[in-house]
Amino acid sequence: MESIRVAVDVGGTFTDICILDEETGQIRVEKASSTPSDPIEGIMNGISNAGIDLSKVALFSHGTTVATNALITRRLPRTAMICSQGYRDVVEIRRGNRNELWDAYKDMPGSYIPRRDRLTVPERIDFEGKVLTPLDDKAARDVARILKRRGVKAVAVCFINAYLNGSHERRMREILKEVMPDVPVSISSEVMAEIFEHERFSTTMVNAVSSPVVVDYVDRLGEKLAEGGYKRDLLLLHSGGGVMTPASVRDFSARLAGSGIAAGAIASRHIAGLCGYENAIGLDMGGTSTDISMAYKGELRVTNDWFIEFGYPIRFPAIEIVTIGAGGGSLAWTDPAGSLKNGPQSAGADPGPACYGNGNMQATNTDANVVLGRQGPTLAGGKITLKAELAAEAVAAVAKDHDLTVPEAAEAIVKVANANMADAVRIISIGRGYDPRDFALVAFGGAGALHGVDVARELSIPAVIVPPNPGVTSALGCLLVDVQHDFKESFLKAARNTTPEEIEARFKAMETEAVMRLSHEGVDGKDIVLQRSIDMMYEGQWRTLTVPVPGSITDIKGLTDAFHREYEREYAYRRDDTPVEFFNLQLKAIGVVPKADLAVHEPTGVRPEPASRREVWFDNQPHANTPIFTREDLPAGFEIAGPAIVEQFDSTIVIPPKSVAHVDKYLNIVIKLEG
Repeated sequence: MESIRVAVDVGGTFTDICILDEETGQIRVEKASSTPSDPIEGIMNGISNAGIDLSKVALFSHGTTVATNALITRRLPRTAMICSQGYRDVVEIRRGNRNELWDAYKDMPGSYIPRRDRLTVPERIDFEGKVLTPLDDKAARDVARILKRRGVKAVAVCFINAYLNGSHERRMREILKEVMPDVPVSISSEVMAEIFEHERFSTTMVNAVSSPVVVDYVDRLGEKLAEGGYKRDLLLLHSGGGVMTPASVRDFSARLAGSGIAAGAIASRHIAGLCGYENAIGLDMGGTSTDISMAYKGELRVTNDWFIEFGYPIRFPAIEIVTIGAGGGSLAWTDPAGSLKNGPQSAGADPGPACYGNGNMQATNTDANVVLGRQGPTLAGGKITLKAELAAEAVAAVAKDHDLTVPEAAEAIVKVANANMADAVRIISIGRGYDPRDFALVAFGGAGALHGVDVARELSIPAVIVPPNPGVTSALGCLLVDVQHDFKESFLKAARNTTPEEIEARFKAMETEAVMRLSHEGVDGKDIVLQRSIDMMYEGQWRTLTVPVPGSITDIKGLTDAFHREYEREYAYRRDDTPVEFFNLQLKAIGVVPKADLAVHEPTGVRPEPASRREVWFDNQPHANTPIFTREDLPAGFEIAGPAIVEQFDSTIVIPPKSVAHVDKYLNIVIKLEG
């Protein structure tokens, strides 16, 4: 019987495999070395190492960085774009803004599709969706033949005002399919039907250039799994926090950009919910970077403003994540003004921190934690031995530059890293109108639990949650998601100029399409959930806020009142006398995937003794004989008063003084901070 669920998260160093037994709720994990040249090899190695019988797998879910890496490295197939005459340079002109506002000498990255492959055809639709100039079929066929001779592997079709009337784009696709039947074609009116042409063109371009890479990867992985006995659809995590089937990937491949980091956010929300917290901030700290997410009242914050490379936005809804260069390998350095800095430069996995003994002699966060005694002498269950003398030597160089003792320098390095992460948390919480004191912090990743309590204390967050397997929490997130599609339709009208019936009719049309798509993917009608929302703004603005619509629309005033409340929460300001405009109608269509319950553990009353003791520094004070516990020995119901350290295969948990840790029934460690 199919009773196993498998989730795979491919990282830069390791491929994490999470295996859930549906009958017992028990989870086990496996790691395999990632194979950057072909991630599928690392996945299959991990499956083999874990002894998984694919014929017994009921669900296989996967978070992938294939699309992200292809866009970053620009290892992309030759792709063409067809535009209305006069609009071939929209993606090159962009918005005229810069990522570094004051750096006028930093060149923007070039377009994913060079100008020579951006061709035009005569056609024109006006601002109301009326045809002014019909599509020239002869010119369209000439362009199709040119692209066939050039051997392009994908095509993006982006016509001006197609968001109102996509008939010309659909006709262009028909002509391309006649000439090049095997070449995927992305049209902007289906990929992103939104008014702003640069954002629409850019999203369609990203979708087109990533399509051949992603589809090839998904097809090959699906074949490998089928050869092993897997009989169901491969589910792929997308940036919006749901999963897609291979059939949807063919049309919306750009949704897989940002797939990998979304899984951790989903897992942190779920784990916080198990611990009784509706509001949660996820702190996923790895070797190079930290990803921070936020869930409020059980819902993850979602954004439409994101990108892989600045200047080329991807307007698909995505879980909002703030990423900074703070990880175990982040380097400590001194700027020209004499201030101690931390990251974003990193020692990476090779050569790694100084204590790895691979030649790096510049102090990192890992070296500082080794000097402070917070990080033990080994990693990965003893597979990696850390050289404390090399860590001390690297930190001593920082101490000399700043006239500090070695422990003081190590403490300073850690404090700078914590301050950087706290600032990033402020961006996603205080900067969005939320009070961090109303949240729990879920600390995971290889290094998250080392720093989690200190970050929480700086922000007055009252509780820190550390999952049972912090290093593979992102893989767990892949097991906790549903099939999800997002639909969007432009609706540019002042609130006073529309009716509930008009909006309701537009939503009903989207819902019909959503149900058809989910049914095509095998989702039963009783498992379909539809969630409505509207992008709204004050008249004269062009930035919008998304306001949830809880049910059928019966009056416009209820919508505008909800917008005023949301605006006040976000900006601490509202203007009830200012007219409101609608911008987009949005629909999230969810096909609920049954979730297996995690195993529940009853308190045993056993109080394990520390596995060892060592000196650990906190607040520039040595705490001799600090107890060191082994995570696997800690039963449900066990409490630990700080200072203490908990070590496990994939992470180390720091419980500082003035904090108390409790092991809950799911074996999460919940750390409460005094005061």
